[in-house]
Amino acid sequence: MAILEVRDVSMFFGGLAALSKVTFDVEKGEILALIGPNGAGKTTLFNCVNGFYKPSIGRVEFKGETVSGLKPHQICARGMGRTFQVVKPLQRMNVFDNVLASAFLRNPARAKAEKVVEEVLLFTGLWEDREIISKGLPLGKRKRLEIARALATQPELLLLDESFAGLNPAELDVSIEIIKSIKKMGITIMIIEHHMKVIMSISDRIVVLNYGQKIAEGTPAQIGHNPQVVEAYLGEAADA
Repeated sequence: MAILEVRDVSMFFGGLAALSKVTFDVEKGEILALIGPNGAGKTTLFNCVNGFYKPSIGRVEFKGETVSGLKPHQICARGMGRTFQVVKPLQRMNVFDNVLASAFLRNPARAKAEKVVEEVLLFTGLWEDREIISKGLPLGKRKRLEIARALATQPELLLLDESFAGLNPAELDVSIEIIKSIKKMGITIMIIEHHMKVIMSISDRIVVLNYGQKIAEGTPAQIGHNPQVVEAYLGEAADA
């Protein structure tokens, strides 16, 4: 059963088509990866999905409801969380309060919101850092804080925009386990990522964009040996 349906989505900026008739589904409970070269339209598509942009043409449906044209906070309240490629925590606030701000979306009572924060920080391994001012965190923990803030909104669908970028191997392993654990919780994930080893190891399906168009869709094994994808993006067949 599809939790998200993207139907013929096109996005124009002036005369430039950033996206052109992109169509795919995200099935409930899966991890779907969105890959492609820089400038392929991946983040633009995320912005269309979660309300930062209204598609020029086409529509996005979330849990059977058309959400194209709704504001990001309205879509978030319906159960869609999102991280950003450039992490921007509330820099003068500590880790706990950063996540608390997100938890208030569904839990207006402070005691209940604080309980959600505790659970999320323990889950993401940030509990010991809860009193640290967020701008003082190293990149790896700031990336995890971004995930924690999204999780605190208690999403059914989580959009992850390059959550592994810039991480060292140890941080990468920690983040991979967190993503796998999020899936085990029953949360559906759509992820943009350039780390092909990560994508091939955690994804159920992959959608490939190039110049704003979908050029392929399939399992990691199918995508890793798709000649069109290899030519446009991978450079050589990827191990799946």
